[in-house]
Amino acid sequence: ARVPKGRRQRIADNRTRKMSSCVMPSSSLTSRIAPRASSSSSSSSRRRSARRAPHVARAAVDDPSATASAPAQGTSTATKKLNTDWQIDFCSRPLKDDRGKKVWELLITDDDRSFEHAEYFPNNRINSVELARALERVMEERNERPKRFKFFRAQMQTIITRACNEVDIAPLASRRCQTLVTWLGERVETVYKKHPGYDANAPPLMAFEASAPKRLPDALRGESWAFVALPLVGVREEMAQVKRGKVFGALLDIDEDLPDDTLIPGIAVYTSRAAALAGWTKGLELACISVDTQTSSIVLETGVNDSWSYAFFRKSKELTQEAKEWEQVKRACNGLHFLAIQTDEEAETTDGFWILQDSAPSEY
Repeated sequence: ARVPKGRRQRIADNRTRKMSSCVMPSSSLTSRIAPRASSSSSSSSRRRSARRAPHVARAAVDDPSATASAPAQGTSTATKKLNTDWQIDFCSRPLKDDRGKKVWELLITDDDRSFEHAEYFPNNRINSVELARALERVMEERNERPKRFKFFRAQMQTIITRACNEVDIAPLASRRCQTLVTWLGERVETVYKKHPGYDANAPPLMAFEASAPKRLPDALRGESWAFVALPLVGVREEMAQVKRGKVFGALLDIDEDLPDDTLIPGIAVYTSRAAALAGWTKGLELACISVDTQTSSIVLETGVNDSWSYAFFRKSKELTQEAKEWEQVKRACNGLHFLAIQTDEEAETTDGFWILQDSAPSEY
């Protein structure tokens, strides 16, 4: 079923407009996304399944030089090869050891946070060899090997990539490490600030530094696009299709307490080759979308520091205002937004749907 008129909302108003100057690369700006819809969505289908109580393995809080690992998960001789990713972070923390030297830490978890591994490293053991040994040890103790190791710090890409290659696990530079970043934020308050070696004057580390936008490859271009918005209930319906494998896409967790009528902004891309475009887009590790009013462009950020000129719009007062309002709505829901790909504005279904979040990097 099509989205009922009462649910089809613009950001600025409730009118349908077409603007031939807003194109990707040259077509009309339409005003809606038309996903599957029902009048409501049951709360049970929107709630995440209860997570298992996480096993936590970490170094002693009062001994940054110590190391720790998860206990062995049985004695099976066959290592389980997972089809899921693990998220890792390897970076200095706002802590100093008894020599006054910076303490580094390795964090490992999975998307569901079904386990946690935390391990401190002295600053004279910061290299890919030591990291590879630690990764191999954790995999052996858990008797599991992930599909990929995801990491979000571009500045650590060389060390992490070499270590991943050493243990024969693919590395993936990605800002979609939501679980790990959440855990890291918790550790700032529950571990680091309570540690006797905590350095309150330590500067924030490794902010995202996106490169200058590059030209988007032709294979990733649609025929037209639109600033759109959907109430959260409609977003959850699209997310369900991604979870079932019906459409291409990738998801992030959304606050369960957010009301169903919360307006979530997005970019809808229309093209007759929607399935192919969605497939190509799946090959990118999408991070977020932003508006650059100075260049009248839509910027797509991928990986940890890549960016692309995704689309352009005519520089006019009306369109610039619409772009600013889109960004305002995005900020109002903590950077949450989406990218949708479908054949046209009237399509009953989407071919690709990605949940994105434009958020500040981790403090440490």
